[in-house]
Amino acid sequence: MTTPHEIALLRLAAQRIAGPEDTVAGVVERLTASQAQDYRGLLTSVALRSAPRTRAAVHAALDAGEAVRSWPMRGTLHLVLACDLPWMLDLLAPRILRRSAGRRAELGLDEPTLERARELTHEALRGGRRLRRADLLALWDEGGVSTAGQRGYHTLAYLGLTGTLCFGPVDPDRDEQRLVLVEEWIPDPRRPRRDDALAELATRFFRGHGPATVADLTRWAGLTATDARTALAAARPRLATVEVDGVEYLMDPETPQRLDRVRGEARGVFLLPGFDEFVLGYADRGAVLPAEYADRLVPGRNGVFRATVVADGRIVGTWKRSGNGAASPVEATPFEEFPNGVAEEIPRLSTALP
Repeated sequence: MTTPHEIALLRLAAQRIAGPEDTVAGVVERLTASQAQDYRGLLTSVALRSAPRTRAAVHAALDAGEAVRSWPMRGTLHLVLACDLPWMLDLLAPRILRRSAGRRAELGLDEPTLERARELTHEALRGGRRLRRADLLALWDEGGVSTAGQRGYHTLAYLGLTGTLCFGPVDPDRDEQRLVLVEEWIPDPRRPRRDDALAELATRFFRGHGPATVADLTRWAGLTATDARTALAAARPRLATVEVDGVEYLMDPETPQRLDRVRGEARGVFLLPGFDEFVLGYADRGAVLPAEYADRLVPGRNGVFRATVVADGRIVGTWKRSGNGAASPVEATPFEEFPNGVAEEIPRLSTALP
């Protein structure tokens, strides 16, 4: 009989938190899309899931054009394989653009203004040029497109959603990515038919995040109920199912065997950064986080997720650095008391964090 505890351990194996992938690109492909507004946290999330376990390896994948950051889902930055970005935008961006139109109108970002920003962007980036975000926004201001308030961010997001730009290679002098033109950085995009794209999205979500529910898929991808049903119908033959308390969960058929190989590791302790897919990938987090502690993870429901301490598949506390540097000691706070042996593991794990 499958239990919520087993669901949690299976997710650790599916997401490669236990039993990492060989390569960074393999991690990104496995997860399909990882929430990525916290760039430094993202680097740690991906590095922890890959055999190199280094930020340098993630930087190398970005520099090689294997992965990019953009706004393919829910109007939020995500890390995806570069070859996946165009078809994900084709599939998911139109709904995001409709839902965000009101905000753009409030900011005075009408079509002529946005097209002027697009023109300036092409002029600035054409020919393989790369710019920091701040430098591109400065060029917009000089060209008559004000970036005051939230206008800069929403203009960037609009140009990302409409396939003009994305965050690509890493700035050699700063820990940030530079902006590039999608048409140049991703010269051979994949463009599957819409129904095939829905099937691929669902299949890969359940393989990389499962066991998960249809509600998890719908929330994660921002799908309509109709699209979610279409996606599930196409993906179901490729997936395994289990039931817990009358709820159906879907996953990669190979995940149980993978967990068998890494069960000892999965039952251990992990330090995960904020906004990690182990938390953000699901509408219902009950298998890994008791409901009474949800506010401890997102205080005041302000949308800012704290870094987590995971033990035996469950989130048992939060952690943070006591200073600004990556070598600063970690301060961990349990929800109640840490299980035996957890507190002793935290210093070792914090030192090894990429």
